[in-house]
Amino acid sequence: MSHFDRNPFIVIWEVTRACALRCLHCRAEAQYRRDPRELSTEEGKSLIRGLREMNSPILVFTGGDPLMREDLFELAAYAKEQGLHVSLTPSATPRVKPRAMRRAKEVGLDRWAFSLDGSTAEIHDWFRGTRGSYNRTIKAIQYLRELEMPLQINTTVSKYNLDDLSKLAELMESMGVVLWSVFFLVPTGRGRTGDMISPEEHEQVFHWLADLSSHVCFDIKTTAAPVYRRVLAQRGALKGGGDMRAPYSVNDGNGFVFVSHIGEVFPSGFLPIPCGNVRKNSLVEIYREHPLFQSLRDPDQLKGKCGICKYRLICGGSRACAYALTGDPLASDPTCIYLPAVDQVKEEMDRKGRHA
Repeated sequence: MSHFDRNPFIVIWEVTRACALRCLHCRAEAQYRRDPRELSTEEGKSLIRGLREMNSPILVFTGGDPLMREDLFELAAYAKEQGLHVSLTPSATPRVKPRAMRRAKEVGLDRWAFSLDGSTAEIHDWFRGTRGSYNRTIKAIQYLRELEMPLQINTTVSKYNLDDLSKLAELMESMGVVLWSVFFLVPTGRGRTGDMISPEEHEQVFHWLADLSSHVCFDIKTTAAPVYRRVLAQRGALKGGGDMRAPYSVNDGNGFVFVSHIGEVFPSGFLPIPCGNVRKNSLVEIYREHPLFQSLRDPDQLKGKCGICKYRLICGGSRACAYALTGDPLASDPTCIYLPAVDQVKEEMDRKGRHA
């Protein structure tokens, strides 16, 4: 039984798909104009109220660019009134002005998250498809520090910035971030399989992150890469979380749920299989009762090597990568190089040797 059978740990609400950027890897394939079908302010508040029935999970406003919605801070203030932890992931566009950041501080936003995909303007701006995005991000971060707003940086690892990660880590320390959320590119939306790093490079980055986490002043987590938890467990370094960090493994549909700009519900933004719509059914009902969500929370339904892996309860493999690369959300994660059968044979031989 999953720790998240009834309630998610985190709810991502894509409040709009409108965005001024055109990022290489964009899951949402964001557009320049808002969709008239977006959830209204009142529909959004209804969604927020419903989260109280799910043990008040963390709520993240994402997009597109959430700042494209005029009612964003009204919704954020309402969510805080409902007792939720609230995070915001805006795009670094001209809309990121000091007054917007001050407003976020006033409504009690728990965390502001910016994306930074390169240590230089050349790398980041190319990845984000907009010249000036890097300088705008750095300037906004400086103002957030003045406001003492907790800052999270999101970085998407791809073959285009793999060699830049160590320099990015140095930037994290200089910026005083509280969390570096390292995403691993999933080929969905504008992202392509050719943009991904190899399975061997995934493993190398996981071990590098584990080494890094032992001596930096910020927390590190991965997104769309639960295999990192397997690496940490193998190294004896797996830890629980604080008030905004999950104490148990979160995976697509298992502690994690995504609501689109038009109310469609998915196991995650990177696993685009629609399971219902909050305009027709409550998020509670969809999350708890939809067959796909239930399957994703049942480790016995995992296939291939993920199904026999002893780390499946703390990892489970990326269900989004499995779906993107095989078409089956319950298949083995193709980005993981670990061979559980070989490991089990070695353990059995060691056991027999100890008792010989």
